[in-house]
Amino acid sequence: MPSSNPAFSRGFPAAGNGQYAGWGTTPQQTYGGAPAQQDPYAAPSPYAATGRAYLTMDDVVTKTGITFLVTVLAAAATWALPGTSAAAFALPAVLIAFVIAMVISFKQIANPGATLAFAALEGIALGAISELYALQFGGNIIMQAVIGTFGVFVGMLVVYKTGAIRVTPKLTRWIVGAMFGVLALVLVNLVASFFTPGGLGLRDGGALSIVFSLVVIGVAAFSLLLDFDMADEAIRRGAEPKFAWYIAFGLLVTVVWLYLEILRLLSYLQSSD
Repeated sequence: MPSSNPAFSRGFPAAGNGQYAGWGTTPQQTYGGAPAQQDPYAAPSPYAATGRAYLTMDDVVTKTGITFLVTVLAAAATWALPGTSAAAFALPAVLIAFVIAMVISFKQIANPGATLAFAALEGIALGAISELYALQFGGNIIMQAVIGTFGVFVGMLVVYKTGAIRVTPKLTRWIVGAMFGVLALVLVNLVASFFTPGGLGLRDGGALSIVFSLVVIGVAAFSLLLDFDMADEAIRRGAEPKFAWYIAFGLLVTVVWLYLEILRLLSYLQSSD
């Protein structure tokens, strides 16, 4: 089942042949020399008997932890710089990170170097952006955004693991559609802002901006469910351990998006006080 996160596509690297096994492969297709499993949710994985290493949840947790740690350390190092110096790093880091993200996404690169380079650049950008928000709204807003992001992440993980909300094809279509809708509205608002101050009012700090940020936060939170499910699916399909770097990259994309939107919402709320 495809994730709503652009980092996750419909396939993952197969072992040894450099090809990609899609989520919708037929039972006749092979993966790493073993027949594809007809029921993707059956256990145990048939690839355990092939003698090669395969992806585990420990791989996902470890690689994701390392990726997030690099981001946090880079953000902290940037934060330590003076405000004007930190701001100078923000735009270059965002642009380079965007290029790397596109390459990783479209070429499906499961490589520690690419993922950690992206994580470091994201950390630099986040550190600079966070410092600018702190200078304007006070340091507490950063801590509130971090706690809010962590709370949403843990909450959605609990919801996913308990099965309170099941990832179904219908849910996937709804969330993917919502993501495209959010993107379209942001682009229309940007274009409108060239002709009318504030554009459609989605980012000017007013009541509509607060509502829109809440919607975006909701979409980002639900996309985490699809990312968690994609990680489980990769494990069930017997992906290579290195695919954990690709999963870590995708989770980082979603979490950074969530953090920035929560930070934006908190700035709206403080400005309206």
